[in-house]
Amino acid sequence: MFSKVSIICCCSLVLSGCMYNDEPMPRITHDYTVNNTASKVVQRPVSKPSRQRWENAPGDWLPPLRVEKQWTAIVIHHSLTASGNAAVFDNYHKNGHKWKGIGYDFVIGNGNGSGDGQVEVTFRWRQQIAGAHCGGTPKNWANKDAVGICLVGDFSKSAPTGRQMQSLVKLIRFLQKRYGIPKNRIYGHRNTPGYTGGTKCPGNFPMARLKSMLDN
Repeated sequence: MFSKVSIICCCSLVLSGCMYNDEPMPRITHDYTVNNTASKVVQRPVSKPSRQRWENAPGDWLPPLRVEKQWTAIVIHHSLTASGNAAVFDNYHKNGHKWKGIGYDFVIGNGNGSGDGQVEVTFRWRQQIAGAHCGGTPKNWANKDAVGICLVGDFSKSAPTGRQMQSLVKLIRFLQKRYGIPKNRIYGHRNTPGYTGGTKCPGNFPMARLKSMLDN
């Protein structure tokens, strides 16, 4: 069990089942709900991924082959909270927005609410369905074709942990190898082509450092 994990959602909505030690949960204020104009993205010819062994990747990173789709980009987010995990965000998105559940494909913990560098796989990735991480609309190209990865933390105030960055690099390398995603198709939320919502996500995330680490 996690100790002293606390999160409350926006609009004074209290999430049931997510209270620990009678402490209120930190406020989630991430800008999830802005509708933005879909961006037309040039699709390149791709081949269906094969079911092969991925010795360095956890088994749950491989979605069922019968539903696996071809992903073309990656969008990085921060949770804008000091703590959290996939279950907490899932509960918030269900109750706060009445979505099917968490809008991301993956969540990477920072040690407060889940393990530092722990990669959690969500139902969207397992089912290979459109996300709700870039404007909250399934018609947004990034929700449909880009993998949404959320790192727990508020990167306007702090930086990702070293273990978060290591796990992110490992996950992105897996996605790049499996789906042929180039570095220039890795975006921060606010810099995603076609996004006009005005969010500051993912804060001061070190994108240049990430892309440098991917080269090593």
